[in-house]
Amino acid sequence: MKTSPPPINLLRRTFQATVAIIWKDLAAEMRSREMLSAMLVFSLLVILIFNFALELDIKARQTVTSGILWATFAFAGTLGLNRSMAIEKDRGCMDGLLLAPVDRSAIYFGKAIGNLVFMLVVEAIVLPVYSVLYNINLFHPGLLAVILLGSLGYVVVGTLLSAMAVQTRTRDVLLPILLFPVVLPVLISAVKASQGFLLAAEWTEIAPWFNLLLVYDVIFTAAAFMIFDYVVEE
Repeated sequence: MKTSPPPINLLRRTFQATVAIIWKDLAAEMRSREMLSAMLVFSLLVILIFNFALELDIKARQTVTSGILWATFAFAGTLGLNRSMAIEKDRGCMDGLLLAPVDRSAIYFGKAIGNLVFMLVVEAIVLPVYSVLYNINLFHPGLLAVILLGSLGYVVVGTLLSAMAVQTRTRDVLLPILLFPVVLPVLISAVKASQGFLLAAEWTEIAPWFNLLLVYDVIFTAAAFMIFDYVVEE
């Protein structure tokens, strides 16, 4: 009679598989630099275009900064999500991952954390460049926390939907169509909270948007964890 492995051993195997997937994605990207280069070039072009298009004073720049930043992060993040799953599909790696004797949640969390790392790397480069071009200090602890929470919410949903869209022929077009309506609460909350920190608003004005980001991250991480297995089975 077969016995199931103890929960601790199962958790250990899942954690090891997750780390292995993250390391695989990071090592592959360090060799090719395809995805990071595309995301970074796109982000820098966007903020350069806005810099020359918006000849505004300091106060006006602070008002539009949150919108420009999150538009840049959202489109660059979508580019990275699409490419991340497309590489697995085109090279046949996804089938190998699904056949591995590990819980499917390890695949999801490995891909999601890898995508989050890539997005944070791009943001870490964009923020100082934006600060220099627009003469605005973006290194506020509250603003950095909002960027982290917003990026997390964007990635946990985007990784799940990219796993769905990659199975179709129109994956490059389908992912944004599926993703943007679902992450709209994240983008709106992130823009409002970021603007509040940039304009030194009271915490009572920022707290509802900040709390919405927290709730969204928790709910959609749990939901993606539960349904990822069914998505990849299809």
